[in-house]
Amino acid sequence: MSILDKLKNGLTKTRENIGGKIAALISSSKALDDEFYDELEELLILADVGVNTAETIIKEIKAQVKQQKIKDPEQVKALLKEELVNILTAKETSNETYPKIILVVGVNGVGKTTTIGKLAYKFKQDGKKVIIAAADTFRAAAAEQLEIWSKRAGVDIIKHEEGSDPAAVVYDAIQSAKARQADVIICDTAGRLHNKKNLMEELKKINRIIDREYPEAAKEVLLVLDATTGQNAISQARVFKEAVDINGIVLTKLDGTAKGGVVLAITNELNVPVRYIGVGEGIDDLQNFEPSSFVNALLGF
Repeated sequence: MSILDKLKNGLTKTRENIGGKIAALISSSKALDDEFYDELEELLILADVGVNTAETIIKEIKAQVKQQKIKDPEQVKALLKEELVNILTAKETSNETYPKIILVVGVNGVGKTTTIGKLAYKFKQDGKKVIIAAADTFRAAAAEQLEIWSKRAGVDIIKHEEGSDPAAVVYDAIQSAKARQADVIICDTAGRLHNKKNLMEELKKINRIIDREYPEAAKEVLLVLDATTGQNAISQARVFKEAVDINGIVLTKLDGTAKGGVVLAITNELNVPVRYIGVGEGIDDLQNFEPSSFVNALLGF
């Protein structure tokens, strides 16, 4: 199955929820009047695009309709696609510098461990030497679960005993990466949000270790969010943004939600690009986020 087919399959629920209903609205509408725009905005909000983002989209479509003197509702399909791609492309960033160290953050239960395993596999498939640092030393069995994924991905893992200092794990991973000439270190971190101060201090300490021991490495922070939680994912992202400088989002479980429009809300409202999306359970189901392919799969027209 091609990457595009996987994406289409993964977004089936969202496409049925949003694409099909929008297509039906457009084909049944006779005029581009207030009622049409209100219904289109409502459909976007129902797909978890978010109120602010939906308003932005409608405002831009209205402006283009006026500017291009469009009368046929069918022509709105192209305008909608273009605006969605614009929102998702505006925040795109890509960092292909190596060696690199990636901190993976996110609350427990969002799919952080599986994301790290899939990310490690992805880099390995691209010919990179990868080391996983099991620096979530507080969650029971976190390191053991990561070890299973490291074996699946065929990469090395550095882990300490449960309850040990996370920064010490990162320190050892850096020394190991230098010795083995690894290209990428992927660090798991604790996902406790109930005590934000501790989380922030812990991340600061890890960052200090990286800056001191591996200043030449490119540093990234990826936030893992569960697409099935919809607007709640945005709330989580805001809290993490206060604690750490996030470079990108990994959105998991898109195949399990009818509200994949949350990708647009996250990108637009948080000013952070979605870098990877998870559309299945397999080790190769973590995909690079590509705006136009995503919008085509999302709308289906």
